[in-house]
Amino acid sequence: MVFIFIFLVGFGLAVSGGVTIIAYMNFLPVGVSWGDYLIFIAGRPECYLFPIGIILIAFVLFQYPNNL
Repeated sequence: MVFIFIFLVGFGLAVSGGVTIIAYMNFLPVGVSWGDYLIFIAGRPECYLFPIGIILIAFVLFQYPNNL
C-alpha cells in the first residue's frame, strides 16, 4: 500500500511539473530563445517537481516491480 501511495505522489508531481514546463513554453513564440527558456525553467522551483516525480516513479517500479 505504501508503494502505491509513493507511486501516485510521484505521478502527481511529474504531471504538475510537466504541465508547468509545457506552460512556460508559451514564452517561445514571444521571442525567447531555447537557451534562455532552459535557463529560465532551471531557475523555477516548480519545474523541479517533474524530475522528482520521475525519480519516485522509477524508484517504486524498479525497486518493487511486483508490488503494484
